[in-house]
Amino acid sequence: MRPEILYPFFAETVSLPGVGGRIAALLDKITLRRVVDLFWHLPVDIIDRRACPALADIKYDQIVTVQVTIDSHDPPPGGTRRPYRVWCHDANARMQLIFFHAKGDYIQRQLPVGEVRLISGRVEVYNEQLQMSHPDYMVTLDCKDEIPRVEPVYPLTAGISGKAMAKITRGALDRLIALPEWQDKSLLDREGWPPWIMAVQAAHNPVNHGDLQPDSPARQRLAYDEFLANQLALEIMRRQHQKKPGRSLMAKGLLKQQLLDNLPYQLTEAQRRSAGEIESDLAQPFAMMRLLQGDVGSGKTVVALLAMLTAAANGAQAAMIAPTEILARQHYSSLREMTKGMDITIAVLTGRDKGKAREKLLDDLRAGNIDILVGTHALFQKDVAYHDLALAVVDEQHRFGVEQRMALSAKGRQGTAMDVLAMTATPIPRTLTLTAYGDMDVSRLDEKPPGRLPIDTRVIALNRLDEVVQGMRRAIASGSRAFWICPLVEESEVLDLAAAEERFRHLDQIFKGRTGLIHGKMKARDKDAVMARFAGGDLDILVATTVVEVGVDVPEASIMVIEHAERFGLSQLHQLRGRIGRGTDKSTCLLLYGMMTAAAKARLKIMRETEDGFLIAEEDLRLRGAGELLGTRQSGLPDFRVASLEEQGQLIAMARDDARLILHKDPALKSERGRALRILLYLFERDEGVKYLTSG
Repeated sequence: MRPEILYPFFAETVSLPGVGGRIAALLDKITLRRVVDLFWHLPVDIIDRRACPALADIKYDQIVTVQVTIDSHDPPPGGTRRPYRVWCHDANARMQLIFFHAKGDYIQRQLPVGEVRLISGRVEVYNEQLQMSHPDYMVTLDCKDEIPRVEPVYPLTAGISGKAMAKITRGALDRLIALPEWQDKSLLDREGWPPWIMAVQAAHNPVNHGDLQPDSPARQRLAYDEFLANQLALEIMRRQHQKKPGRSLMAKGLLKQQLLDNLPYQLTEAQRRSAGEIESDLAQPFAMMRLLQGDVGSGKTVVALLAMLTAAANGAQAAMIAPTEILARQHYSSLREMTKGMDITIAVLTGRDKGKAREKLLDDLRAGNIDILVGTHALFQKDVAYHDLALAVVDEQHRFGVEQRMALSAKGRQGTAMDVLAMTATPIPRTLTLTAYGDMDVSRLDEKPPGRLPIDTRVIALNRLDEVVQGMRRAIASGSRAFWICPLVEESEVLDLAAAEERFRHLDQIFKGRTGLIHGKMKARDKDAVMARFAGGDLDILVATTVVEVGVDVPEASIMVIEHAERFGLSQLHQLRGRIGRGTDKSTCLLLYGMMTAAAKARLKIMRETEDGFLIAEEDLRLRGAGELLGTRQSGLPDFRVASLEEQGQLIAMARDDARLILHKDPALKSERGRALRILLYLFERDEGVKYLTSG
């Protein structure tokens, strides 16, 4: 239950003065549904009205507040579109106030001739004449306090003016009350951060542009509060998971040694280190929850297979879940290849498996005749029952959020939590790893297997397309194969597909019958058939939308052309480039660009300079932001309201350490600070953290 002290904060915006149903509906469009949402809706700029010059001293356009006497009104003749003008003066200069589509009687009431008024707005110098169009404020001297000296500027939505938004927010801030302090006093003193209520008030009442910056004390304090709530919730869930009785799976030497003997290469140091960390987790009496991060082609599958063989050696089963059928079937064939001659049974199950073959597979699974089952999310349909499932390996983890991980771990043997090893080929910056996967331990594969040749990456203008095709003709004649990736067209799969079909027709005329097309709208069976022809050498060129981004493995392909590369994010370009350079031939990646912005230029420059996925991911976070980098909706990435991962990310590690220390000292959050931290969790809607606290 949400603490009573927070009830006023979570009231609907319609409870605020001046907010009726229509305004509430407009606010709802920008997710301002409750009073608390307005606390986090911070100003993006200020209007400084403190300049009060004499009219004669104004030499350029600026925002001013001036005291003037009204001289005369010059209303437009009836039926004309001329503006309504009002002349005024101070001690030694004149100015005209201009109103378009004005109601004359209203202006005469506001600005009676002969009276003194305070006027505030943007003054412009036009033909050496001062004029102000539609002043923001026109008040009598005794109402001067109605003109704010510095006015915050808020993000708006259609139908709500800046003045209205400021008024609504002031109404919300009137509901602010002090809350028990959840931050450590020594931290506040060291960082110079104000108490929570003062931080909210200061963030909404900036005095200068410095107060709008992410490193201002008020904004740093609020960001740290939100990061701490996030890290605390993740740490509570991590501890909760570790409390669940797991199984101790001890690594037994025979299968592991057979696999290492089978491999045509030695494991890298990073692979050995990660395999050791996983082995040690599996041996523990509680469930593993580990993320294996590896750059494109760093050898994650082998490390995952070592873990699955540990489960098999203990008489249990393992499941490997991939996001697409193409990837599931590819994993299946590579696992079969690696375990040739070993006493291990591997099967594959996807949505296309039907009828008797599927029933036979499910019977074998229930009977324990299958050691490792590879597939898509179909592996967790209701009728898929395991004999003894002990380990789940989830590939492309960024499509899974915290809640799905918890649900997955509950699929094991009755009364024990299952070990979960998540893998991602999308290198994730450390700040994102902590926020999206803070409930997991992390292993990193940061080395390429030996023998991998560097990829020659070139940036070429699209108007040189004919040269690119001629170069490709020569390369294909000498035995190369090529991927040709078509551009992202807005957010439309239909337009993406049209672009791909157009390019396919063009290339198929040149390389008759040797070009294939693959896209997201195709049936899985048709996609696999085209991929098989490309992998087998029947096709020289594979034209594709970004469907080949993850996991497609054709060692013979040594050319990657990415059309309109300026439209792709860095991490996506890196993933696509990772489809080549897997064989013994030297590989080339051609980034074709059309209209180039400064940001796109920066991205393509980084691609040319480095193949280090972790470095690329950090740069991508800096250039594009977290939501775009992982795709917030399917990434399990939390929605931060006041904190910015890009600009305040350095606070996350501090919050993680703080969260661990707090729960080490006060696991149930029962102390005075612990009770205040429960309020913090509810304030930032990390209720799942409190739920797991109370259930444990």
